[in-house]
Amino acid sequence: MDISLEEFHQDFMQRIYSDADSRGLLRSQAFYENVCEELIESGDLTNNYTVAEYIKNNIQVCGFDYDEEREVLTLLGHKFYQDDELQTILLSEVSTSFRNLRLYLSNCNNSNFYKQLEETTPAYSMSFQITNYLATNTIKKIRLVLLTDARTTKSLTHLESEQLFDIEVEFRVVDINYLYQLFKSQNSGGDFETDIDLPCLEIINNDKYQSYLAVIKGTDLVNIYNRFGQKLFEQNVRTFLQFKGAVNKGLRNTIQYNPEMFFAYNNGITATATEVEIGQDGHIKKIKNLQIVNGGQTTSAIYAACKNSKLDVNNVSVQMKLSLVRNPDDINDFVSKVSEYANTQNKVSSSDFYSNSPLHKEFKAYSKRVLAPQIGGSQLQTHWFYERVRGEYLNEQAYLTIAKRRQFLLQFPKNQLFDKTFLAKVEVAWMQKPDVVSKGAQDSAKVFKKEIDDILEKNSLAITEAYFKNAVSKIILFRFIEKLISQATWYNQAYRSQAVAYTVALLSYRVKQTGKAFNFNSIWEKQSPSKVLEKILNLIAEEIYSYITTPKDGYGNPSQWCKREKCWEEIKLLPIDFEISTELLIDDDTKLFMAKDEKKTKLLDNGIEIQSFVVTQDTNLWKELIKYFRIDNNISQMQMDILNKYATGSLSFPSEKQAKIIYDLYNKALSEGFIYNS
Repeated sequence: MDISLEEFHQDFMQRIYSDADSRGLLRSQAFYENVCEELIESGDLTNNYTVAEYIKNNIQVCGFDYDEEREVLTLLGHKFYQDDELQTILLSEVSTSFRNLRLYLSNCNNSNFYKQLEETTPAYSMSFQITNYLATNTIKKIRLVLLTDARTTKSLTHLESEQLFDIEVEFRVVDINYLYQLFKSQNSGGDFETDIDLPCLEIINNDKYQSYLAVIKGTDLVNIYNRFGQKLFEQNVRTFLQFKGAVNKGLRNTIQYNPEMFFAYNNGITATATEVEIGQDGHIKKIKNLQIVNGGQTTSAIYAACKNSKLDVNNVSVQMKLSLVRNPDDINDFVSKVSEYANTQNKVSSSDFYSNSPLHKEFKAYSKRVLAPQIGGSQLQTHWFYERVRGEYLNEQAYLTIAKRRQFLLQFPKNQLFDKTFLAKVEVAWMQKPDVVSKGAQDSAKVFKKEIDDILEKNSLAITEAYFKNAVSKIILFRFIEKLISQATWYNQAYRSQAVAYTVALLSYRVKQTGKAFNFNSIWEKQSPSKVLEKILNLIAEEIYSYITTPKDGYGNPSQWCKREKCWEEIKLLPIDFEISTELLIDDDTKLFMAKDEKKTKLLDNGIEIQSFVVTQDTNLWKELIKYFRIDNNISQMQMDILNKYATGSLSFPSEKQAKIIYDLYNKALSEGFIYNS
């Protein structure tokens, strides 16, 4: 059965309640932050999104986002009902919310408005920046977005754009149904359609996928990007590098001086879609869920040339390879393969393919296998659920009976759920890069990608059970600090996320200064920091909070100051007097011994798992593999002999080494495009 909207709403609300309780947030704050994270994932918001609350005289603004490339300002408000029953938001409530957002913008158009606000608050920073954007005419479009846990009325099908300060203003309601559609599309950004007129040729049409070669004009590409922005690049492994590298300078020069040669000089765009509509003239008339998986730089370069440099792109033509994958379950693997093999215009390191990192597979396996310690007299054994794909937690419950779903929730409680985005933020904070964490999830993910890539390059067995437990312990620590700050008397309802990141980083820094390693087992065993550690964290957090909320010369905005490496360098020198007790530390020698022991255990587990995999597969798989390697014979005779013996039955049960050889051949074939139809 499929998850219904009502079931999704119930699960969504429970997740909000759990998140609020575990982090010490108001439920409205947890709702707002969770929805904005969803919108960043789907490309509806950029990485510049900022939480900033302004509530006064019926005006309620919760944050803003500024798309620098498209010069689009998004102002956010919310209507949170926090009702277990699914509510419907009335048109009058929508109109009132949008009227108040417009009123706030009108206030920002007055250069004296932000000066009346407390300088250290996020509202001051938000108002100052918006006032500056308006004064410098750097806003091409304004989006007013209302977030709600209700659903809109059926009569609310279209909201007409308006003009404010001679700027187009769009209105949009992100309701529970939109979030439901995001969930159903499994992070594809939701269904969206692109009307177009593309001459094309159908090249491939089989049971796996359908592919077209098309030509798209520069003006059409600009219009599509102008409308959808980052939603087009959600599955792309690369972000735009600006006109700094030789490749991008070449793109710009071609656009400016030889636009008619762009088609010949440029590699073009590789894209995917879920559906296309072909007209009677054989042209593509509509594309559903267009995703540019290779060619993000080309698209952004053409857009920047048109919008920023005012160059004419009407004579620019771009070749596009557009593929439709038949099975939606295959789309992620298809996209990752295309990205890996097609991204050659600028070097893309293996760390850019973070979504394919073995870390995800390992963490998913450990999250299902490793039991959390029973605490507080509880007789239940629970797991920490690793959500590799957004919505996976709910999706795993989709086909369960009521009794089975209840059992699932007992085994995997919502407060023990974490995803790769949050994991990256926590790990980067412990890596003593709180300035990076303060810049946002994307920056944290990039740093963590490189870290994981380096670790696995040195040792493919590095992601052990102990690594998983340590990572979960850091997550427990991070959430504990969030709650500690939220409930502190000195907390002023702003800059909590920055204070948390810097508190974690400073603890990590002071631990490193002792010459020992932190004993994460002390957190794992209790599923919470000890009272000794709690006192240390409270002391660090209060001192750091006081520091970052005190205006610095030239950095009146604490959130911007926290993004600077200089801020971290100064915080490391703060005279905060505390000692880290021995119970929180372990010797490096002990840590090294534990790591070696873990790797030995893992190696044995992997050997057994590989044997199990090989002997449980259909015999025909290995016979097909022999045919494959006979056609493209690029393996040794020894490898072929072992594979042939096992496939023909003369080798009844392979040893660990033999199974490893067979397994490696299987993976080699898969990476080369081998497909086995059982």
